[in-house]
Amino acid sequence: MQKEVLYHRPKNNFAYAYDEKTLHIRLRTKKDDVQSVELIYGDPYDWKDGTWQIKKSKMIKSGSDQWFDYYMAEVTPEYRRLRYGFVLMNDNEKLVFTEKGFYEEAPTDDTAYYFCFPFLNKSDVFTAPDWVRNTVWYQIFPERFANGDLANDPEGALPWGSAEPTPGNFFGGDFEGVIQHLDHLSNLGITGIYFTPIFKAKSNHKYDTIDYFEIDPQFGTKETFRRLVDACHEKGIKVMLDAVFNHSGFYFGPFQDVLINQENSPYKNWFHLHGFPVVTEPKPNYDTFAFEKSMPKLNTENPEVKDYLLKVARYWVEEFNIDGWRLDVANEVDHQFWREFRRTVKSVKPEVYILGEIWHDSMPWLQGDQFDAVMNYPFTSAALDFFAKEKITAIDFADRMTNVLQSYPDNVNKVSFNLLGSHDTPRVLTVAKQNKERVRQLYALMLSFPGTPCIYYGDEVGMTGEMDPGCRKCMEWDEEKQDRSLFEDIHKLIRLRSDHPAFGNDGSLSFIKTSNTPGMLAFKKTSSDETLLFAFNTESQSIILEKALFEGFPNTINLWTGEIISPELAVVKSNDFIILKLR
Repeated sequence: MQKEVLYHRPKNNFAYAYDEKTLHIRLRTKKDDVQSVELIYGDPYDWKDGTWQIKKSKMIKSGSDQWFDYYMAEVTPEYRRLRYGFVLMNDNEKLVFTEKGFYEEAPTDDTAYYFCFPFLNKSDVFTAPDWVRNTVWYQIFPERFANGDLANDPEGALPWGSAEPTPGNFFGGDFEGVIQHLDHLSNLGITGIYFTPIFKAKSNHKYDTIDYFEIDPQFGTKETFRRLVDACHEKGIKVMLDAVFNHSGFYFGPFQDVLINQENSPYKNWFHLHGFPVVTEPKPNYDTFAFEKSMPKLNTENPEVKDYLLKVARYWVEEFNIDGWRLDVANEVDHQFWREFRRTVKSVKPEVYILGEIWHDSMPWLQGDQFDAVMNYPFTSAALDFFAKEKITAIDFADRMTNVLQSYPDNVNKVSFNLLGSHDTPRVLTVAKQNKERVRQLYALMLSFPGTPCIYYGDEVGMTGEMDPGCRKCMEWDEEKQDRSLFEDIHKLIRLRSDHPAFGNDGSLSFIKTSNTPGMLAFKKTSSDETLLFAFNTESQSIILEKALFEGFPNTINLWTGEIISPELAVVKSNDFIILKLR
């Protein structure tokens, strides 16, 4: 047995409080090295005749990737404290793995050998808002969604859709336009809107904030925004705003004061300045987002900056009853600021959703004291690599996503923000080389995957676009130019997700390794009430599903067509998917 590969560490994603009574314990082993694993555990104070009293529970294999197997056990300790270890077995060996090392038999003369979960404190349980698990999001880039009020168009605004998007042109999108098209979203099944920045800024993307307390005039007034939020809430749609707290815009008042007054400015410590005079050319001598001189980085460790930004965070929740904050460039802001941010907004409205923009491993931000979730770009990358770019096999996809799912607690995975594209990426249909069948497969995958899914505006009607600025075209409102078939298919998938608990976050996912067919991806979603089988075929020929997948289920319903079919007739056509309810 490969001892050096075994890995466990209490807390984080390997031992965590799933709820107020339940612990999840995970163990990583070398792939195919272990045949069975038992969790040995007990209360550290439970002794009888000088012997520690232990219990045993079989651990289930919760996933496998290219290198590792992962095992999981769910435990409800009677007194909310636990000492534990692992018994591993294969044909040749039995091994007891503890915090202090390896043994042939489980020692019971001292609990100090064992891993420790000291106490399951209620305040340590990771809790994201319950509503997020059942939310389907829609991302709106306000400048390009709809122009409902020509009177507030910015100077030089072009007629809607009359030109290709550029980094500097405007088309007059606004809040009134969103209000006028809310039926489009509710008809699709959308229950949450994520707006990119709406605050006063110079650019069309608004990530260069001038005033965090003011709506950009091209979008409307605060009264218009209040009507928008109220109208969304009446339709059961949550509203999430984009907070750009890593950096401000060039024309942000305090930064302009620095440029004018230099070392005499009272705001000189609001930024990360490398010296005086502060200059922008040929290269800025202050920290910025990337190397963008128009986006000076804010010093969030400065008490004045912190106080200002926390007032912003509180203001939009208190005054307008927004439901979430998406945090731009969240990984470059100090952890302490985000801890105080969470306390601030949750004190106003505990059910606010806090979403961080992080593209890499995010466990340090997801321990219950900072974010509720992050944008799941590892999912985006793997899904596009398999379905759209054909760079990886189904096994590669399953390996990558198993690794992601095992990297976080289950209650984190269920609110992870899943997306196929955004204002920062090429549109999904463009990535898929106009292959609409593959796009349908991608939506079937995203809407059935653990997490909370998001659709980028216009993707539901087949809009295309390369990387920014191409992905920021004006929304196509001419139904003759929309792909209504794609719209209806996505609507149907959203309805299935709503109607079948196992389809969404009430179902636990297990990948299925099918026979040597690199283009066939299959997994089951299982809840207490039902089992669903999802299969995706990217091969050039139809594939008959293996009978072993239906063991114990004599007949099945094709949820997509409503047909009752026998396992012998379960066929997945080329570039298609099938969703079966096993009975």
